[in-house]
Amino acid sequence: MTTNLSLNIKRELYQLCVADIQTRLNTIKATIFELDQALLSETKSSAGDKHETGRAMIQLERENVGRQLAEVEKTQHILSKIDVNRTNQTIGLGSVVITDRMNYFLAISLGEIRLEHTEYYAISPHAPIGRLLMGKTTGDTIAFREQHFEIRAVL
Repeated sequence: MTTNLSLNIKRELYQLCVADIQTRLNTIKATIFELDQALLSETKSSAGDKHETGRAMIQLERENVGRQLAEVEKTQHILSKIDVNRTNQTIGLGSVVITDRMNYFLAISLGEIRLEHTEYYAISPHAPIGRLLMGKTTGDTIAFREQHFEIRAVL
């Protein structure tokens, strides 16, 4: 595989991950805005037990969404550490790994990505198979769930 083709694949996979994170971030921010508006509306409502229950429910949901936001921002930070213009022979964060069974992009847990009729799995380096792949090079093999994978290329 030529270096330019390798970098193009890596860049496209990276951009798809960035776009997914941005979509999640936008959705969460919209939800937070809606919850804040609902909380403000509840504040202006009549007092009483029903009012307090409604505020408490909205506040709980706001806290849940706040945790989701923190998680997405953490994921976004991990993505920002990837240099798509750099290739290494050793597998690490940002590597595209071609094996005899599946192809992986070690970045964030996003799942299957289809790119130019080829399937790649965007996985976290902290995922079980990600941990097995880290530090390996072309020609190495790993065993995962009773299957053996030979690493054919690291982009």
